[in-house]
Amino acid sequence: MDSTTRFAAGPTPPPAQPTEPNCAGLSEAEAVRRLGRYGPNAFRRTGSGLLVTVTGALANPLVAILIAAAATSGALGDVLGALIIAGIVLLSLVLNAALGFRSQRAAERLRAEITPMATVCRDGRWQERPRRELVPGDLIRMSAGDQVPADARLLEARDFHVQQAALTGESLPVEKEPSPADADDGLDAKGRVFLGSAVVAGTAQARVEATGAATAFGEVAERLAERPPLTEFERGLKDFAGLIMRTVVMLVLAVLLIGVVLHRPPLQMLLFALALAVGLTPEFMPMITTVTLARGAVRMAHRRVIVRHLAAIEDFGSMSVLLSDKTGTITRGDTAVDGAWDACGAPSTKTAELATLNAMFETGTRSPLDAAILRDCPAPPAGWRKLDEIPLDFERRRMSIVAERGGERWLVTKGAPESVLVVCTQCEAAGSTLRLDEARRADCVRTYEAMGARGLRVLAVAWRPVEAQPRYATADEDALVLAGFVSFDDPLMPGVAQTLQALASDGIELKVLSGDNERVVRYTCEKAGLDPGRIVIGEELRGMSETALGLLAEQTRVFARVSPEQKHRIVLALKARGEVIGFLGDGVNDAPSLHAADVGISVANAVDIARDSADILLRERNLDVLHAGVLEGRRAFANVMKYLFMGTSSNFGNMFSMAVGAVALPFLPMLPGQILLNNFLYDLAQTTIPSDNVDEDQLRGPQRWSVPLIRRFMVCIGPVSSIYDLLTFYVLIRWLHATAASFHTGWFIESLATQTLVVFVIRTRGNPLRSRPSVPLLASVTAVVAIGLVLPWTPLAGLFGFVPLPSAFFVFLALANASYLLLVQLLKGRFMRAGQPAKPRA
Repeated sequence: MDSTTRFAAGPTPPPAQPTEPNCAGLSEAEAVRRLGRYGPNAFRRTGSGLLVTVTGALANPLVAILIAAAATSGALGDVLGALIIAGIVLLSLVLNAALGFRSQRAAERLRAEITPMATVCRDGRWQERPRRELVPGDLIRMSAGDQVPADARLLEARDFHVQQAALTGESLPVEKEPSPADADDGLDAKGRVFLGSAVVAGTAQARVEATGAATAFGEVAERLAERPPLTEFERGLKDFAGLIMRTVVMLVLAVLLIGVVLHRPPLQMLLFALALAVGLTPEFMPMITTVTLARGAVRMAHRRVIVRHLAAIEDFGSMSVLLSDKTGTITRGDTAVDGAWDACGAPSTKTAELATLNAMFETGTRSPLDAAILRDCPAPPAGWRKLDEIPLDFERRRMSIVAERGGERWLVTKGAPESVLVVCTQCEAAGSTLRLDEARRADCVRTYEAMGARGLRVLAVAWRPVEAQPRYATADEDALVLAGFVSFDDPLMPGVAQTLQALASDGIELKVLSGDNERVVRYTCEKAGLDPGRIVIGEELRGMSETALGLLAEQTRVFARVSPEQKHRIVLALKARGEVIGFLGDGVNDAPSLHAADVGISVANAVDIARDSADILLRERNLDVLHAGVLEGRRAFANVMKYLFMGTSSNFGNMFSMAVGAVALPFLPMLPGQILLNNFLYDLAQTTIPSDNVDEDQLRGPQRWSVPLIRRFMVCIGPVSSIYDLLTFYVLIRWLHATAASFHTGWFIESLATQTLVVFVIRTRGNPLRSRPSVPLLASVTAVVAIGLVLPWTPLAGLFGFVPLPSAFFVFLALANASYLLLVQLLKGRFMRAGQPAKPRA
């Protein structure tokens, strides 16, 4: 569990604690009244709701092109064409809205299961209540390790320090204490604490003054609600839409110019040009993309992963760098006691018992180290009674308790070794108490540094007898006896070495961004099989330009002692270098980095604002699950690219053939309604692409959008289709002496068959005979080709202007299709083997 945030399973509050004298809070009835007045202590959710989903879909550039085409077609009287396009757009919107709504509901259920809590006084009792229920006027209690749940004014405080970097950018904690109201001014107010801050030392009581969007942190939350930088998927989609738009405009203008030169009927040529434009547009792409991503989301849900934004799945497939802390990624995040030692490093039961005595009476902090001590170390002898406590603060980096048993009073201190050692004058080793001279002090330093070099966190424990007095202070932490050290191990995640190797072999580089010291980070990474190389310290990044930071971040695998603000800078710097970034985080200060990354990933027990900033939520923090998500993203990307390669190349070839036919023939090569029907049937055959199998070689590396690659494929493979179209023109005119109606019918069948069957060649980078398509894809393509063949003999033939054809045409059709697919297979190799282009550089 995260030491900085408390959570409860489910929204039901736990039973109230017994009545305490210092608890003058609101009544439950008054709190309910104020909750209705001020609203819940929460922020506006981003990217949720049916209206937001539909609006986002309408902003898709391809959808905008299709809506414009449908409106123009309807205005010009082509009602059938307008209805076909509008139906496709509507179907895509309905699918996207439905699937997005389902994902949002899943995220809301997760949010209800894991509720951030706060300690609040209601009806004269201290209670743990959901943070969202806090209202102005509530009395709250905080201690080290808590998140400040709302903006509040301090009433009592003892050695109280908070970290408010998320609000002020100041990395060092600041001390807070009660002060007169007129002395407080803004975020630097001595007597006020603010939502978004973390308590790092001491205890305090405070009165809530503002909640939710009215807090100082509300402005940060509103910034997070703004649109983040474009992700890799969005950039690729934008560039692809630009390519389609430019091609469409040039084609329409060329056809209209030809019509003017040849004195063709203006309205007929305009409708023909519009049909060509629609035929070139992959109008099923939004729907196919949505269905493909939704299938991936369903498969990931079975792996305890919630996809909050469908586009994130495809960005997963493009991800080249994963940024994460080592805790919970390389290690389990379950701190355990490694051992208790005397000052010279020999095992010591007394050190363990003293550490337990300190931890069992400590109230100021809720550290994982204390939990590990209480769980793993032996308990001290019974009968100890707490007298006082000197809370932890960031300057001393130690805390003490005073306890009494059988007339003995001991002050027991634990903390960072270097902070405890400076207040010690003696040490215990081999059962003896020795004077702590310079030589023995150096031995002690070497002892705990050796533990750090093994990747262990270390606390020092010291003690001394004290006299009875009303209150103890930091000045009493003097002339202590160093009992020894307690070392802690955070075990590696099971199978993490194999998982890291699998990620690396699939082209994903893990970069560790840790707040721990470099010795611990180096040892942990090396133990997991990750070569850290030169570790960069956060201090080195201060004052560094973004360009220099990008170059450094690209060459560095591990960063130590970095702040949340520096993590955010690293994310942006790597994105500027052309990397596709995934960021795994769960804290309040991780929210900006989650928001800026291409794929923001958080965990179920993360703080609210981190979960809301993420695209992917993990019910368990596991790199294996992330790896599976990456492969799902690549599978989705591969299937979408199949549709784009087929659609742009085949459609471009057919549209080019139509433009040539419009010049060379005394009649239009195909009627506008036939063009739209041909395009609709072709796209209908591709709707099963989301179910298609994906070759293993397409899952082995990051998949990147490349509009130049799509364009080159289009202008190379497209003309091959045009060559066969022109050959069909020749056969129909010179060999079969076709009329206009039979010409339209023959070319309709030939173009539909060639551009539909070519899916079996383009769907794989290798030999199509060795790559098995999915059954739905095989069935849909076969069905569409069959429809095209029998359509001239159905009652619909008259509606679309089709007539039956002689058997000789079908002999030619079989030979043409076989040779066409063979030629495409030969040409395809150079493009598929080329793979994705090198990533762009800033």
